[in-house]
Amino acid sequence: MSVWWLIAAFVFFAYTMETVTGFGSIVIAISLGALVLPIETLMPVLVPLNICMTGYLVIRHRHNIHGPTLVRLILPLMVLGTLAGYGLRPWLGERLTQVLLGVLVIWFAGRELWRSAYGVHPARHGRGWTRGWMLLAGVTHGLFASGGPLLVYALTGVELDKARFRATLVTVWLTLNSLLTLVFALDGSLVPALPRVAILLPVVVAGVMVGEFLHGRVDELRFRRTVLGVLVFAGTALVVAPG
Repeated sequence: MSVWWLIAAFVFFAYTMETVTGFGSIVIAISLGALVLPIETLMPVLVPLNICMTGYLVIRHRHNIHGPTLVRLILPLMVLGTLAGYGLRPWLGERLTQVLLGVLVIWFAGRELWRSAYGVHPARHGRGWTRGWMLLAGVTHGLFASGGPLLVYALTGVELDKARFRATLVTVWLTLNSLLTLVFALDGSLVPALPRVAILLPVVVAGVMVGEFLHGRVDELRFRRTVLGVLVFAGTALVVAPG
């Protein structure tokens, strides 16, 4: 079986999960996909795919985007970090990048499982810590298109209601993934990936449709914990896999 059939299954799973639980399509897809393919092969495929979903959500929820938080706080640091992370990829090498992704995924999923089990609410960060974590979130986005866990952590204490928080974050991913797609076009990795992007686009749509069907029909908390458990397994496998 072609490894890209596995990638298609991971993409379907990832977008179904995001539609049901509201988080992590690209984190899920790239952490599972990195078990069978190099991250540098996956990113020019998965990043443009994510633009399709985030573009639709930005248009649909544009009235909820909080411009000052987006433009003055998040984007300057995240864009700088994303470009830095992209520049670091050749220096780190594939194996170290894979391990770092695994550590990030284990930290994120383990922390969310712990919070869910014990009802722990995260403490607020000061302004300096918030900006530092945002810059680091940008670096992880440039490395493996997975800045979400650290950005959500960075935004602890930034007072936005749920609708504005979601719309603003979706706009961040649309902006950063558009930037990464432009970079992939410039470095020559995008064009060879476009046929696979086109093939996987219906898989994304199918995942969203199945997720919409499941949403409200399943226990969302249990479903979310299951996904987080899968992420812990995937992250551990990335860390311990032989180089």
